[in-house]
Amino acid sequence: MSSPAVATPLGPGVYDTLMKRLGNPAVLGSLGLLVAFLAAWEWLPGLLGMPEFVLPRFSRVMQEAVAMWNEGGLVKHTLATLVAVLVGFALGSLLGIGVGVALGLSPAAEKILSPYILALQIAPKVAFAPLFVMWLGYTIYPKILVAILIVFFPIMVNVLSAIRTVDPDMINLVRTLNARRVQVFRLVEFPSALPALFSGLRIGATLAVIGVTVGELVGGNLGLGFLLVSGEGQGNTSAVFVAIALLTAIGIVAYGIVAWAEGRVLHYLPKAQHATV
Repeated sequence: MSSPAVATPLGPGVYDTLMKRLGNPAVLGSLGLLVAFLAAWEWLPGLLGMPEFVLPRFSRVMQEAVAMWNEGGLVKHTLATLVAVLVGFALGSLLGIGVGVALGLSPAAEKILSPYILALQIAPKVAFAPLFVMWLGYTIYPKILVAILIVFFPIMVNVLSAIRTVDPDMINLVRTLNARRVQVFRLVEFPSALPALFSGLRIGATLAVIGVTVGELVGGNLGLGFLLVSGEGQGNTSAVFVAIALLTAIGIVAYGIVAWAEGRVLHYLPKAQHATV
């Protein structure tokens, strides 16, 4: 007699998929490495005689995270950073796509604007953060502007390069069918640029976290970057680790969302062509 099916809140399809992924050797290896890392973090500082202000144990960091959560400040600061990352990433991506498309379709515009765009990219973004704070004060806007500057360039370059390398035979084929310029872009150029666009978005998703953190470190009074500075000033190494862990988690989530969207949009391509990490 067959055993009765186990009811799960996730549903049978999601549960089966989850079990298959957990049984994957790569996933098991990653989980094993994580467990080993956390165990070393918990026990090695004590065995090596490291003081807590240098490297606190993992359990101590977790205790600090619970205390910060209960006080209510951790949620507020995390949400502030998350909102700034999402807004900065979205605006930087849209600006990068727009400029990349415009320069890709107009070689004359590229020759005129590329020196200024290159100079903007070469200039250190950290140097702009104090300037933005002086202009806009201790608000969310300086953080968003720094994130936009950092996210913009890799996306713009990827889109520009992709549009410039579109197969001319495909463009000529569509033109023979009396397609207008907008139709050529919609049917040939933009679809051909999508893999490169998502590669830039993957990079931009992680860079947005860096940009927002830089803005918070320089002149923020709210956010995880502010918690980093506050923890450093108080000599609270555990609080610093909590902020770093949450910033890392935000970056992983942002990257995961882009990777998920990439799989949905570019499902017709072999994985090797659009998934590099």
